[in-house]
Amino acid sequence: MPDKSKLKELGWGRRQRRVRKKIRGTDTRPRLCVYKSLKQIYGQIIDDVAGRTILGASSLNPEVKKLLAEKDNKIQVSKKVGLYLAQLAKTKGIEQVVFDRNRYRYHGRVKALAEGAREGGIKF
Repeated sequence: MPDKSKLKELGWGRRQRRVRKKIRGTDTRPRLCVYKSLKQIYGQIIDDVAGRTILGASSLNPEVKKLLAEKDNKIQVSKKVGLYLAQLAKTKGIEQVVFDRNRYRYHGRVKALAEGAREGGIKF
């Protein structure tokens, strides 16, 4: 029997494939993909047809760090990353995206990033 970490990886892969088979990013409506680690959160807007990343933002960006307050928790940080990502998307002329939650449930930090992007003017 595989060890516990291997089983966890297999579950992640299954969930990711299940989500991705329903989602496809195009040049008119690219995919907003979310990745989160224990401390940081990342968002990328990807054109799957061309196979390239259009833009990306994370909680490590210097511009995002300027927006953060000392006492912001991870959910507040995620919302600000979503707002910044929407701001970047507007400059590139992106109005609509397909949301790819990756392998994560739609709550907490993932939901906050999506809400921040919506507040910034991106439609899902």
